[in-house]
Amino acid sequence: MLPQMPRDAWYRLEDSWVVVKEREQPIFTTRAHVFQIDPTTKKNWVPASKQAVTVSYFYDSTRNSYRIISVDGSKVIINSTITPNMTFTKTSQKFGQWADSRANTVFGLGFASEQQLAKFAEKFQEVKEAAKLARDKSQEKMETSSNHSQESGRETPSSTQASSINGTDDEKISHGGPETAALITENDRLKTAVEQSNANAKKWETELQTLRESNARLVDALTESSANVESWKKQLNSCKEESETLREKISELEAQCAEASAEKERNAQLSARVQELETELQDKEQELENLRKQAEIIPQLMAECESITEKLQAADVKNKDLEERIGGLQADIEDSQSKQGNMKGELKKFMDILDGKIDELHEFRQGLSRLGVDN
Repeated sequence: MLPQMPRDAWYRLEDSWVVVKEREQPIFTTRAHVFQIDPTTKKNWVPASKQAVTVSYFYDSTRNSYRIISVDGSKVIINSTITPNMTFTKTSQKFGQWADSRANTVFGLGFASEQQLAKFAEKFQEVKEAAKLARDKSQEKMETSSNHSQESGRETPSSTQASSINGTDDEKISHGGPETAALITENDRLKTAVEQSNANAKKWETELQTLRESNARLVDALTESSANVESWKKQLNSCKEESETLREKISELEAQCAEASAEKERNAQLSARVQELETELQDKEQELENLRKQAEIIPQLMAECESITEKLQAADVKNKDLEERIGGLQADIEDSQSKQGNMKGELKKFMDILDGKIDELHEFRQGLSRLGVDN
C-alpha cells in the first residue's frame, strides 16, 4: 500500500519508496534520456527510460542539501544527493555522466541539444559549490558549538560559585519568598518560548508559502507532462512509421544501386566489345581498300593476259607452220640430198631463225607461267 503522506510526493524506486518533502524546492528542470551503467560489465549503458523524462534539481532548505531526481511515471529512476566530491563529465556533445558512490552506480543523461547539456553541467557545478559551502559552514558551526560548549563547561563552576555566594538578581528581587522567584523565572521562560515560537511561526509560514508555490508548480508541470504524453506517443508512432518508410526506401535504393552496378558492368563490357568491333572494322576497311587497289590492277592484268594469249596462239600457229615446213624440208632434204650443199647456208639461217623463234616462244611460255602464278 502507498504510504499516506499529506502534502508530500511519494515515488517508487525499485523496492523502496522515495518521498519528495514539501521543504524541497525544484530549482532547475530539464528533459533528457536517462541511462545507468551496467552493474555486471561496468562498461555498457542500460536505458533507464524509454523516452526523454524530466530531470530536476531539488533544494532542501532544512538540511541545506541538493538532490537530482527524475521520475518516469510513478517510478524514480534518479535519486542522487549531490556532494562536493562529485564531478559531472561531458563525454560527447550531447551526453554527460556522473558517479554516485551512495547509489553505487553511474548515471548518464542524453540531451536533445548541446545548450541543454551545457546548462545542466553549469547547474551541477553551481550546486556542487553550494553543497561544498554548506558543508564548510556546517563544519564551522560544529567547531564553534564544540568550542562554546567547552568554554561554558569551564565557566560553569565559577558562575555557580558566585551565584551561591552573592545570590542572583532574581533572588535579590524576590525577597517575598521562593514561590515569587519561581513564578518570575517561569514567566521569563514562557516569554522566551513565546517569542521563539512567534519567530518560528513566521519562518514556517514563509516556508509553507514557498512550498505551496513549489507544489503548485510541480502540479502544473505534472499536468503539462501528462497532457504531453499523448502527443509524445503520437510523435513516437509517427517517427516509427517514418522510420519504417525510410528503411523501405533505403532497401529500394540499395536494390537500385545493385542494379546500377550491374548495369555499369554491362556497359563496360559493351564498351570493350564496341572498341574491339571498331578495331576489326578498321582492319576490314584496310583490307577492302587493298582489294579495291588490286581490283583496279585486274583489268590491266586481264588485258596483258589476253595479249599474251593472242601472242601464244600466233606462236602456236607459227610453230605449226614451222613444223610443217620442217616436215616439208626434211622431205625435201630426203628427196634433195643433192641440193643439200646448196641449201646448207639457207638451212643454217633458217635454223638460226627457228632457234630464235623457239627461244622467244620459250620466253613467252615462261612469262605466261609466271603470270599465271602471280594471278
